[in-house]
Amino acid sequence: MVNGEFLRERASSSADIHFSLSLLTILCSLIVIFTILLFTILYSMDRPSKIVCVGRNYLEHARELGNTVPEEPLIFLKPPSSLIAGGEPVVLPAQSSRVEYEGEIAVVIGARARNVSAAESVRYIGGYAPLNDVTARDLQRSDDQWTRAKGFDTFCPMGEMVAAEGLDPARLEVICRLNGEVRQHGRAKDMAFSIPTLIEYITSVMTLEPGDVIATGTPSGVGALKSGDVVEVEIPGVGKLSNPVV
Repeated sequence: MVNGEFLRERASSSADIHFSLSLLTILCSLIVIFTILLFTILYSMDRPSKIVCVGRNYLEHARELGNTVPEEPLIFLKPPSSLIAGGEPVVLPAQSSRVEYEGEIAVVIGARARNVSAAESVRYIGGYAPLNDVTARDLQRSDDQWTRAKGFDTFCPMGEMVAAEGLDPARLEVICRLNGEVRQHGRAKDMAFSIPTLIEYITSVMTLEPGDVIATGTPSGVGALKSGDVVEVEIPGVGKLSNPVV
């Protein structure tokens, strides 16, 4: 009897231990899944769904590259994976021998936008930020399209956004400095296609989600980057972006 009771108690204790271990395993699995989901959500919130760029939007820049200003906005995409913040290094890829800076005014979308008219566009602007549309110029010239030339990791430095309230998009300016020397200075009023016109055109093609970015084009004065350089993009009254080059 004693042995029987002992065996039953031991079996019951063993079952309890296995049950506890099973619960612990399930709990640990749920914690891992929750952590992955939380990281994914936070990561996606920190990045736009797309970065829509505009080429040849300043006459002098188009001319310096031997191009004409198109009859309608020339748009292309940079991948969100190319985004970096101020202070992070721009990494020169081995595939290119000519990487250039392009200082730009970035528009950050504040509300879901589809088929928005130019007249209503300001309501959909969340803010503005300085942006550098880093470009592998040799690859841009050799490839039939610009994805590779514009899409390398670290090729889209972007500064902190400042809310659009109180800022007139037509009066914005962009200044780009290389190692402290001004190389570019453009004004939004000199764009071939204004910011409201760009929003109207782009939203006639695709839906812009909150947080999406429009890089509105670069003025003349683009030039090569080399390791050790520091490139700055400033929008007076909005902010400044600075990145080392490695």
